[in-house]
Amino acid sequence: MLAALRLTRPANLAVSFLGTVVAGLVAAGRGVAIPGVSWALVVLAAVSTSLVTAAGNVLNDLGDREGDRINHPERPLVTGAVSVSRARVLTVGSLVAAVAVAVPVARVEPLVAVILGVAIATIAGYEFRWKARGFVGNLSVAALTALVFLYGGAALGNALLLAPFAGMAFLATLSREVIKDMEDVAGDVDRTTLPRQHGFRAASRAARGSVAASIALSAVPLLWFVRLGSAVGVGYLGLVAVADAVFVVSVLYLPEKLRFEQTVSKTAMTVALFAFLAVAFR
Repeated sequence: MLAALRLTRPANLAVSFLGTVVAGLVAAGRGVAIPGVSWALVVLAAVSTSLVTAAGNVLNDLGDREGDRINHPERPLVTGAVSVSRARVLTVGSLVAAVAVAVPVARVEPLVAVILGVAIATIAGYEFRWKARGFVGNLSVAALTALVFLYGGAALGNALLLAPFAGMAFLATLSREVIKDMEDVAGDVDRTTLPRQHGFRAASRAARGSVAASIALSAVPLLWFVRLGSAVGVGYLGLVAVADAVFVVSVLYLPEKLRFEQTVSKTAMTVALFAFLAVAFR
């Protein structure tokens, strides 16, 4: 059971869950003082997001078994701690559960069903077609991260308001995915990734460009629906400035210190999530 849990990557599930909840709270704009029904909708959506994320993670490891023997030899499918058949059952079961949990939310907000369908289709497209194409695969993973925020916003009826946050998440994730491909270049022999095809210098430029665009986009909430002079505006500005600074560090030393840059990128995403949460109290 513990090996199967590791296969789903619990840390990723937690981030997906929290991202959906934060997005829902931002959509409502009342902090945590939302009605019980709204809490139920956003929590169900968050559980659904986590289950889809679990399915995607397991499916990804199923397809990456050979490469992981070099890049990640500690993973459960490589060590044999989880069998291939059991991993397949876990994938299908997680997707079925994700849809079932989302049904009550979709009955209230039909856009949730559309976003969920797009997310599942994107996971399938990534695993069976786009992953081997390198940068196209990076774009699809980034899109899945963006959908988490749109999904949480849709659960409480305001997906459009989450568009700038989804855009920031897309660009930050794209940078991190490119860095991951640089780190895994030795084992990605069957993938035409950006660093394998065009070299580390081009990949570094792409990662830095994505971070720069994400930082530029972080000003949009202040220009759209958050007053800079308010407590919420000051809080968002302070937190997002810290997140932006950490994102700069996450691409500062490329193409060296790849593992360090990965860790820093995750830290920046966590700080950014707190910045997004501040907007929920507007």
